[in-house]
Order: sequence, then structure tokens, then C-alpha cells
Amino acid sequence: MPAYEFEALDRKGRSKKGIIEGDSARQVRQILRDRTLAPLKVELTSAASQKNLSKTGASFDIFGSRLSVSDRALVTRQLATLIAAGLSVEESLFAVSKQTESAKTQLMLVTVRAKVMEGYSFARSLQEYPRAFPPLYRATVEAGESSGHLEQVLNQLADFSEAQYASGLRIQQAMIYPVLLLILTVAILAGLLGYVVPDIVDVFADTGQALPALTQMIIGASDFVMNYGLLMVVMVVFAALGFRRLLAVAAFRLKFDQRMLHIPIVAKMSRGRNTAQFASTLSILSSSGVPLVDAMQISGGVISNTWLRLQVKEATVKVREGSSLQSALEQSGYFPPMMLYMIASGEASGELDQMLERVAKHMQQDVEVLLATLLSLIGPLMLVFMGGAVFTIVMAILLPIINLNQLVV
Repeated sequence: MPAYEFEALDRKGRSKKGIIEGDSARQVRQILRDRTLAPLKVELTSAASQKNLSKTGASFDIFGSRLSVSDRALVTRQLATLIAAGLSVEESLFAVSKQTESAKTQLMLVTVRAKVMEGYSFARSLQEYPRAFPPLYRATVEAGESSGHLEQVLNQLADFSEAQYASGLRIQQAMIYPVLLLILTVAILAGLLGYVVPDIVDVFADTGQALPALTQMIIGASDFVMNYGLLMVVMVVFAALGFRRLLAVAAFRLKFDQRMLHIPIVAKMSRGRNTAQFASTLSILSSSGVPLVDAMQISGGVISNTWLRLQVKEATVKVREGSSLQSALEQSGYFPPMMLYMIASGEASGELDQMLERVAKHMQQDVEVLLATLLSLIGPLMLVFMGGAVFTIVMAILLPIINLNQLVV
């Protein structure tokens, strides 16, 4: 049953918008009248895309629709709860679409429900929104449908999404103070060098005395900021944009990501975050019944470091040829020994899923501890830097005054 977007007026003349399913626009208008609403506009949701879909069988993604991690986690948890309560997928999608306050999310769920009602599987229906429901999500749902444990799989996906959201939120919150402190430091130094120091220089210029080396150095820095400060800002912006364009080049990005894996601290964070993501995804897919080779192919896609992703692809080929997972990953030389030992133990005991989950939690905890330590150091270091810079400028201003007083005496 297709979905229609409508705009109507209630008895008080207030505008109402929403989405209703119906066999035709005429039926939808009648439904609105039954609800004491005066229909103004009734249109198929993305009619052109649906028409193209019926001809080609291809999936579409209305306006490149996305779901935030938190929204996806909430929708998944609600679906899991309703399906576990005995409702069908169709009924669960309908109930969740009525529950959500987001018109975009409601449109997605109604469209997916329409595909389910047409006879498509839930996983196949989710392909209508590939950006909102990534390959990992769809593959896991498909495995849950095949095994008959869809509610369990959805709960796992909800846990995974919630953990992802919580981790990202903690990082954002921890970065607020250092970022604000950095902005404040730059603003104070720019103000001192750009406005305060030049006025002081004018006073000293009238005395004709030789200025201390520290004062001359600060005056030079002030002149540089006044003459080239704006140019430097523009150059930094263009350099950042140019670097971003270079990262879009596959060969450069591969070399850059490989280099990142050999820089102290950065390498530990990059390896830890990517391997934790890989292990967690592989655990979910494997426990859902997805074959190991297919699960590795999908899990490799969630790795942001392209060099590590390439190593996973090579390991996938080796596993397909009969190698163990531990042996295939060990040959790359980029996966932590603890992870490899636990994977080997899981393969030997037949509990690979549980071991991968433990690996993911262990690696994620290590990354969060390291990140928390670094962020806790950034604040004091920024304060020391700001205090030192301000003290240097103040001393550069006071030294000529002290020398002048001594000459007078």
C-alpha cells in the first residue's frame, strides 16, 4: 500500500501535515475528511522514485535520507520490543511510525512498511534507505530473519548503536573544554599582539632608548600578526581544504592511513578504535548466522582506516582459502596480540562470537582510557601555554619601563 504525504486544515483552520497509507489519493482524502480535516494537498511520497523503482527494481533513497545513530538505536529498540511481544514486522513498523515525532523517520518507516506489505523481506525493504540503514544493519537483519530470531538480532543492533552513540557523545563532551580553551588562547594572543603591543611600541618609540631583545621579539611578532595575520588564516583554510581534497585520492589516503599506524599514540588510538569496531561488527554478524567470510567482508567496510581495511580484505581471501581467522589477521602485523590470542581461543573452543565481543569491549575501553588521559592533559597544557604566552608579552612590555626608570634614577 503506497504512502501519501498530505496537508490539511482542521476545524480551527490550523494546518496539519503528515503521512497516510492508502490505495489511492482519493481514499486518503476520504480518510482525512472522516477525521474532520479539509485536505489541501495529497501526494505520493517521492512519486518519481517509486515509479522508477517499479520499472527497474532498484532501491531509492529519498533526498539522501539519513538517521542519526541515536534515532536508529531508538527505532531498532522499539521494533525489537514489539516483535518480541508477538507483533508482525508490518504491525511493528506501523506502531513505531506512529510513535516517532520526526516526519523524516515516519516517512522512512511507512515506506519500508509498504515494501514489506508488497511481499519483500524486511531486510530487502530497508534497502530503500541505504544511508539510514547501512550494510551492517541490513545484513544482520537478513540473518535474523533467516534464523527466526529477528527480535534478538534487533536487540543486539540496538545495543551496538547505543554503545556507538554513547562513545561518540563522551568524546564530544570531553572535547568541549579543550576546544573552548584553544579558541580563548588564540583570541587573547591575537588581541594582545594586534592591539595592545602596537600602542605600547608608540610610547617607547618617543623615548629613543634601546629596547630589550625580548621586547623586540614581541614587536616583531606583533608586526607579523598585523601585516600577515589575515593572510595566514586564509592560507590555513586553503591548506585544510587542499589536504581534504588529497584525502579523497585513494592512493594518497592509503599512504596517509598507513603512516598514521606508525605514529606513537595516534597509532594506538587508530588501531584500537578500528579493531574494536571490526571485532564488534564481526561478533554481531557471526552470532546472527552470517558466514564468516561474508561477515568479514561486511565488517571490513566499517573500518575507517583504508590500510587496515585492505589488510582485512587480504585476510578474508586467506580465510576463504581455508586459513583460520587468527592466522589470517596475524599475517598482516597490524592487529594487537591480545586480540589475536582471544580469537585463537574462541576458534579452538567454538566460542568465537563471545571472544570477539570481549575483544571489542577490551579494545574500546583501552581507547577510551587513552583518550580520557590525553584530554585531561590538554586542558592544563593549554593553560600553561596561555599563561606563559601572556607572561612573556607582559614582561616584554615591563622591561623597557623598568630600564627607563633606572635611567631616570
